[in-house]
Amino acid sequence: MQGTAQVEPEGELRTHLERAAAEGRQLRAKLGVDPSSTDLHLGHSVVLRKLRQFQDLGHRVVLIIGDFTATIGDPSGRSKTRPVLTLEETRRNGRTYLEQATLVLDTAPDKLEIRHNSEWLKPLDFADLVRLASTYTVARMLERDDFTKRYSEGVPISVHEFLYPLAQAYDSVVIEADVELGGTDQLFNLLVGRDVQRAYGLEPQVALTVPLLVGTDGTEKMSKSLNNYIGLTESPEAMFRKAMQVADSQLEEYALLTTALDAAEIGRVLGDEPLEAHRLYAREVVTMYHGAEAVAAAEARYDSVAGGGVPDEVSEAPIAAADTEAGRLTAMRLAVAAGLASTNGEAKRLIANRGLRLDGTVVENPQQEVDLSAGPVLLRRGKDTFVRAVLG
Repeated sequence: MQGTAQVEPEGELRTHLERAAAEGRQLRAKLGVDPSSTDLHLGHSVVLRKLRQFQDLGHRVVLIIGDFTATIGDPSGRSKTRPVLTLEETRRNGRTYLEQATLVLDTAPDKLEIRHNSEWLKPLDFADLVRLASTYTVARMLERDDFTKRYSEGVPISVHEFLYPLAQAYDSVVIEADVELGGTDQLFNLLVGRDVQRAYGLEPQVALTVPLLVGTDGTEKMSKSLNNYIGLTESPEAMFRKAMQVADSQLEEYALLTTALDAAEIGRVLGDEPLEAHRLYAREVVTMYHGAEAVAAAEARYDSVAGGGVPDEVSEAPIAAADTEAGRLTAMRLAVAAGLASTNGEAKRLIANRGLRLDGTVVENPQQEVDLSAGPVLLRRGKDTFVRAVLG
């Protein structure tokens, strides 16, 4: 139960575990994932680590790549219909997702079963779909918070969005799940799975949810789009730096949900030596995904940059000659061309906040002229983002 948010029905997980032990069989713990993107972060690792605990206790994880359900689009937590992907896109993303998920999961054949729900959802005919739809009512669907809110506000809800929870539930029917895991935003879908399994004559699964990890900004849910994430495949240096940026108020939760560290011990260290508590966490994260040998270099780079130094390796940003006037352009345009700002407006704000340095000197005027024909220049955004701009 450590690190879980809810288990429904309460107490039934223990019953399933005891029965499986008595019968000498594995529980089938299911996670369905829609590969709508290719990059996983520590937020995704929370549920993956819980699955790994089931594996370590002798049970079997069924990881369902929702290549078909991703073409529908999960409306959970959405204020409007989500754009759908093609089956080819979801399968391509699914391959990358699987490569990253197995950084956490045990890949032994008796511990991990990989399935794609296009296997059983794509062949369904209309009669099959009608039978599936008959297992649930519109009134029950509208009990979902996001559907209720959209309906009351007059925001359109497409009929196909009602089919998503049913499709996810049908996955549980096909693979005969004993337990289904997901984030707290998935509880409704997991409970639909119980009802649909019952309608198909199966024993209902246990629904187990885990918390949604708050990002490194300490406020919003971890998300790549909000740039508050720690990616599972990021470099050791980037991982260490971002782990050090976790808010003090969130560090114990990060330790509990994303590592095997003693969260209470991290809390005690945090009270006396906050910097050391963050270092303990950062070292553990880097060790988990890159090995202990990568820690020293990552930590040394962090300390060097924090002390005002420049990393040994800095990525290059080629600036097209056509974007300059004889190799010259303004600092504002250079920041955009080098990828340190997405728009001229963002670059202006960055410079106004003294967040851009050129060869170690703070840029104060967005119209300052930079001559790349004289050679590369080192740009630094904030404390730790470096890029070397090169003409050509």
